[in-house]
Amino acid sequence: MTIALDIFRALADPTRLRILALLRAMELSIGELAQVLGQSQPRVSRHVKILCDAGLAERRKEGSWVFLALGAAQKVAPVAAALDAWAAEEPDRWAIADIARLAAVRADRAASAAAWFETHAGEWDAIRSLHVADSEVEASMRAVLGDTPVERLVDIGTGTGRVLELFGWQAKAALGIDRSSEMLRLARAKLSEAGLSHAELRQADLYALPLDDGEADLAVLHHVLHYAQQPGAAIAEAARVLRGGGRLLIADFAPHDREELRSRDAHTRLGFSDAQIAGWFEVAGLMPARIETLEGGELTVKLWLGRKAAAREVKAA
Repeated sequence: MTIALDIFRALADPTRLRILALLRAMELSIGELAQVLGQSQPRVSRHVKILCDAGLAERRKEGSWVFLALGAAQKVAPVAAALDAWAAEEPDRWAIADIARLAAVRADRAASAAAWFETHAGEWDAIRSLHVADSEVEASMRAVLGDTPVERLVDIGTGTGRVLELFGWQAKAALGIDRSSEMLRLARAKLSEAGLSHAELRQADLYALPLDDGEADLAVLHHVLHYAQQPGAAIAEAARVLRGGGRLLIADFAPHDREELRSRDAHTRLGFSDAQIAGWFEVAGLMPARIETLEGGELTVKLWLGRKAAAREVKAA
């Protein structure tokens, strides 16, 4: 009863109902909420605090920004169902207008992303020119993973969110992790444009993923491992969050001698051998499932797929 009272008190205000409706459409910063609602940030912050205290929303800090997302499904889902049922009887004019104003937020995000890419395009193109086309790498990733339905996808080091764009459609839930708040803002703009509203983004470290053991059935490290000071620890942490039978896909470079990538582009490791990956897989409790080699440039791209043993396989062993 206490939970129900807290929820109804939290929703006993039209602004808070509008905020909840907006968060159902996409994650938003306090500033973006203020922009859509036409209210001051301090006032919006007070309303947000009440929603968070009731468990209907949650804050996620990314650098100097704070983003808001929906709270736990067990609290939000019954409220959402009731609101949808009532809206079917009488559409909410405020909600309709607010959703329309979200177009301005999406446009601002897209403009910021385009400006960043224009500034950094040369850096990206310099590395891309050294290996096979991204389209070939992505096609091979699709072939390796197949079209098996995914309950929860975790993209570790999501960057601009490309992996979520590729595979988020076959996942019921998708989560992108990155340490860079700037990258997360870029990813958020791209995912909004792509319509992937079920994809979440969080700022976190690849050595300490914000997930409990066994929460995911697919994890991806796409051109991330060569930045890691401790690749084995990153693989072990990815394996930790996989359930039995879950898969980890790594896309990265084979060993190479392009030393300038270390000094110019902050690559900590100059590629990985099959033996290195196999050793880290074994320590992490993953079984090698498939290896693909993509040649055609000065750098060779490799795909390594590992699978976590299911509970029955562990017992049998």
